[in-house]
Amino acid sequence: MSVFEIKNARKSFGDLEVLKDISVSVEKGEIVSIIGPSGSGKSTFLRCATMLERLDGGTLTYSGHTVAEDKDGKAVYLKNNELRKYYSEFGLVFQNFNLFPHYNVMKNITDPLLTSKKATPKEAEEIGKKLLEKMGLSDKADYYPCQLSGGQQQRVSIARALAMNSNILFFDEPTSALDPELTGDILRVIKSLAAEKMTMVIVTHEIEFARSVSDRVIFMSDGVIVEEGAPDDVILNPKNERTKAFLKKFEEI
Repeated sequence: MSVFEIKNARKSFGDLEVLKDISVSVEKGEIVSIIGPSGSGKSTFLRCATMLERLDGGTLTYSGHTVAEDKDGKAVYLKNNELRKYYSEFGLVFQNFNLFPHYNVMKNITDPLLTSKKATPKEAEEIGKKLLEKMGLSDKADYYPCQLSGGQQQRVSIARALAMNSNILFFDEPTSALDPELTGDILRVIKSLAAEKMTMVIVTHEIEFARSVSDRVIFMSDGVIVEEGAPDDVILNPKNERTKAFLKKFEEI
């Protein structure tokens, strides 16, 4: 059974059709990277997958539970009180960290545990300490986001996502706001999660990273999946002309 599945997903903003009949299924322990040019619909796909945006049409399923069903070409969601149960199925790491500036590092990590998971303060703090140690940030628990580097903020963001013990993690261009030195730092963290068989969907422009860490790579362009398959097949031997043209631009940089 797949951990996450989206079928025949459609999403428009006004007259702009951003997702056109997208279908993706992710199995437990699988790492899927999504690559493609800016404006191809990658981030919108993630926002729909994590219910920050609502699909216009299509179905959305988490661990066999349908949270949005297609009825006569329109996506019909569960009522909000039912839907809330499924927010803990996934974690999302944003490109711009999205930490609460007025919370210290520990509170940024533990607050969702206290409010959503109903953990006790002691339980939440224990989880927070373990994750900060895992991220190499044990000494930063009392710091505020503005006192951290971009790479440190992103590691806190990853720790916050991991704290919920979700079945799948989504990453939306996790290194795009970082300079090259810090980028390597975050990619190493994600690689360590991959080694632990964490189920992940990663939207990234780091092509070599996608090739090295993924079980499957999806190339998106103009709101559709153009090509998908094993990383070496898609990145080293693409079949579609659009994929070839996109990857050629990266070779030229």
